[in-house]
Amino acid sequence: MTDLPDPPHARALDRDTALCVSLAARPSNHGTRFHNYLYNALGLNYVYKSFAPRDLAAAVEGIRGLPIRGAAVSMPYKEAVIDLVDVMEPSAAAIESVNTIVNDDGVLRAYNTDYQAVADLLEGSGFDRAWPVAVAGSGGMAKAVVAALRDTGFGDVTVVARNTSTGTDLAGRYGFAYRPVLNDDDRPGLLVNATPIGMAGDAAESAPFPDTVMDAALAGFDVVAMPPDTPLVRRLRAADKPVISGDAVIAGQAALQFVLYTGVTPPPELVRAASEYARS
Repeated sequence: MTDLPDPPHARALDRDTALCVSLAARPSNHGTRFHNYLYNALGLNYVYKSFAPRDLAAAVEGIRGLPIRGAAVSMPYKEAVIDLVDVMEPSAAAIESVNTIVNDDGVLRAYNTDYQAVADLLEGSGFDRAWPVAVAGSGGMAKAVVAALRDTGFGDVTVVARNTSTGTDLAGRYGFAYRPVLNDDDRPGLLVNATPIGMAGDAAESAPFPDTVMDAALAGFDVVAMPPDTPLVRRLRAADKPVISGDAVIAGQAALQFVLYTGVTPPPELVRAASEYARS
């Protein structure tokens, strides 16, 4: 780990302090540490807090009524909030999934920065576009992943999901294949986990793909950020195969959210420092 700037010091809050939040079934400290680090480093009068909402509709209405400047939206709420916002911006409307809400004077605008973060990581990955790809999941994050795969040049993609309705719909939208499960003898080159599998942090937890499929894969990509060392990541890294882990996704999408909330673009070195601080 590189040397980090001094951790943020406590700030005095006042009536003008802008509040940003995250809505997640399993809140972590990552977003809280990441955003507050940048607020302090850049001298912005903002504060960030994570929540596990008991009532999602009431929580979103609270963003409008308090008012809260913005909210990150995590699994499993990325699709559930669609009917609760006022404007679906193109990044969210195109894939029918929301990971960011911005409150503009009582108008709740929905965005999806997951898509851009995943696309940026795929662009810089060096992964062969000719590899067959298997994507586990058909929810909000899977929508961002499949769209990013298509837009970065991957043409042989299979959506793997037990939910036949959402799985076939997602695959069909992009002209890709659908499978309810992979068999032991399937051999995708790139495996992508876009499900919550791995969030428990249990070494014995099941992986999103059969062991034989993971052992034959050439590379992996897991969107689960906390913990970043998921069963898929562990198995592929143990075999010295290239893997993109969820901590890279969460840092990229959080930096884009930060710009939407504040209008300030932090320099790349400060984003890296905030990400390292958030993981430390």
